[in-house]
Amino acid sequence: MLPNFSDEKLIYTPCYCEENIYHLCKSFLLDDIKNQYNAYVCFISNENRMVPLWKQRASKYSDGMIIWDYHVILIVKEKDSEQKINVYDLDTTLPFPCDFSTYTQESFKLLNIPKYYRKFRIIPSETYLRVFASNRSHMIKEDGTWYSPPPTYPPISTSDSVNNLQTFINMTENLDSNDFDVTL
Repeated sequence: MLPNFSDEKLIYTPCYCEENIYHLCKSFLLDDIKNQYNAYVCFISNENRMVPLWKQRASKYSDGMIIWDYHVILIVKEKDSEQKINVYDLDTTLPFPCDFSTYTQESFKLLNIPKYYRKFRIIPSETYLRVFASNRSHMIKEDGTWYSPPPTYPPISTSDSVNNLQTFINMTENLDSNDFDVTL
């Protein structure tokens, strides 16, 4: 059975999906969980930074449609099953977790408009935890105010980087590391 984390255990800040997923990934490194599941971080964006998703809490529409510049979800696959794949999206109105088929059908409606075509970058969760860094500068307006209030904990950094978020979002750039090669 997939972990169904209660809201009290989750770290969540609206509009900081990459950090929310980072903290959720840590839960999948616990020994009793990591032995049963493979977890992958999935960045969704495109060259135009305009990707429509449905069933999103931040939407102002009844169908939950919103156009994000990018979005980040966690895909979790049970190790002993080809069929059991689930999505953890802290911003969706769909069940949490949601089975992969339902999530993709409900969240990725077809729009035959090239500027909205989605691209996906999938990274093993352990790699993401090791290399991801963000100083949150993408959330600061020109006047110095925040687009959305930042999390209360310090920004995520590594010994190698304080900000590499754009590398993950940029869908025209190939990442150098073989760590990013994934087969679901």
